[in-house]
Amino acid sequence: MSDLPRLPVTFRPSRTRAVLLGAGAAILVVITTVAMLLEQFSPGERLSFILTAALLFGVLLLLSRPKVVADETGVTVVNIAGRRRLDWAEILRVNLRPGDPWVFLDLSDGTSLPVLGIQPGIAKRRAIEDARTLRALVEARSVREPGGRRDEHPG
Repeated sequence: MSDLPRLPVTFRPSRTRAVLLGAGAAILVVITTVAMLLEQFSPGERLSFILTAALLFGVLLLLSRPKVVADETGVTVVNIAGRRRLDWAEILRVNLRPGDPWVFLDLSDGTSLPVLGIQPGIAKRRAIEDARTLRALVEARSVREPGGRRDEHPG
């Protein structure tokens, strides 16, 4: 791929994020409004409704958090509850197979890292394009020995 994006570049499931944040805001507004309009509720009951709505919004906010940021020195993977920084040389392969819920990175330590920031749920075509772009960036920035093997310790 000769048309690599200018770095830094961020990949995130924008449609999924919009749906989650929109639903969270709607839930917060509706439950808060209902709590305030029902006169038979005590102040404590109203507060418990509002706190429950805020908790639901917080969960949806966490679910909308995933992203992948690629920059000159590597990739930062932000998933629901964690963040991991990887150097380009640590990433061996970018995988998005048919039926996968999101991209997986095969890493030089023998593990695989899920990347929830690229997921084909609502926007399948966009996820495939993002996976291809990330794969091309990894291939362009990886250090390889003659014969196609990756040099784990670039020097």
